[in-house]
Amino acid sequence: MNILEDAGFRVLDVATGDEAMRLLHQHGSAFTLLFTAVGPTGPQDGFALARMAASDHPHISVVVASGHDKPGPGDLPDSACFIEKPFSAGIVREHLRRIMPDDRKPAPLRTKPLSTH
Repeated sequence: MNILEDAGFRVLDVATGDEAMRLLHQHGSAFTLLFTAVGPTGPQDGFALARMAASDHPHISVVVASGHDKPGPGDLPDSACFIEKPFSAGIVREHLRRIMPDDRKPAPLRTKPLSTH
């Protein structure tokens, strides 16, 4: 989670996919990013969580990570990205810069305008 905090996000770490779904149902408008693993504990895996978030809260950017399971057809929503573990902070930031709209990015991820000098 330090990677996300260093990128400017306030992070809420939850233990299960069910807990994440409950929070999204209750407070979805307050979230800008869902970063989930494929196999969080509980009956809802990261792929199901990603699909629900994209369907119910299209303003939320979605990243799914796994070192074992790769997405198959229909596992990920079109707007989500998949990162294979292990990954570096640079790879995470690169994906977030690519998938998140500038107005929803924390300051450290915003594209800097090119200098005219």
